[in-house]
Amino acid sequence: MNYFRTGLLLAALTGLFVGIGYLLGGGGGMVIAFLMAAGMNLFAYWNSDKIVLRMYRAREVDARSAPQFHELVRDLAERAGLPMPRVYIIESEQPNAFATGRNPQNAAVAATTGLLRRLSPEEVAGVIAHELAHVKNRDTLTMTVTATIAGAIGMLANFAFFFGGFGNDSRNNPLGIVGVLLVAILAPIAAMLVQMAISRSREYDADRGGALISGQPLWLASALEKIQASARAIDNPRAEANPATAHMFIVNPLHAHAVDSLFSTHPRTENRIRRLREIAAQMGQHAAGAAAPRGPWG
Repeated sequence: MNYFRTGLLLAALTGLFVGIGYLLGGGGGMVIAFLMAAGMNLFAYWNSDKIVLRMYRAREVDARSAPQFHELVRDLAERAGLPMPRVYIIESEQPNAFATGRNPQNAAVAATTGLLRRLSPEEVAGVIAHELAHVKNRDTLTMTVTATIAGAIGMLANFAFFFGGFGNDSRNNPLGIVGVLLVAILAPIAAMLVQMAISRSREYDADRGGALISGQPLWLASALEKIQASARAIDNPRAEANPATAHMFIVNPLHAHAVDSLFSTHPRTENRIRRLREIAAQMGQHAAGAAAPRGPWG
């Protein structure tokens, strides 16, 4: 089912890409855009995770360079029945994290330095368990490929704005300058399409899966509360510059997401916390009796 969903998403983004080519350069532009999209889909399947990690200047760590964090990921991966993913750290004061990779055998988990500094070990465990649930559900392929192609659509829109189209053939495009303006407007619309395509139910599924992996739903609930509060106050400049990747993070890293609108990439954090507390109650855990998160990661 996940592969079918990925195929539909890629087909929709490819169609949008080809449609932009038609508006910019008529038939010739459409052919160019189709060839570009075909090559991009193939390239993104194999390399989208590397592109996203490079975009955030993620640094790979191992048992020697980050022993506590690396061991935590290893323990949780074993609990989830997953191969050990590659582990990365991103230099950013905003606490956040994401997972990437085309399948569990080629997965990577990335956390910001802000996450490791501001959250307790238990809360970090809850976050990483959530990301490993995405890996187990095979959501990461869709998330990373979508980010790559949506970013390319944005670049194509910028090309239209500054250069007006694909060479001389753009003069014969069916809508002329109107087509160019439409393409320039399509960039934010493409981002909205991405947000709609990445179902918000996946976050709920990953929350539940992460709660089962860690065995402590309240750890993730506490982490989400802290991350949400920090995301509102601390900038993530790289995420702001690449909004098409926002859906990959455990909490939306952008500041322009005050309402839980139709186009939001994430459910309201309050709703996620409420559901996690319900899961904890079903597991016989209560806020007063559960193992409370300790101090900072240290």
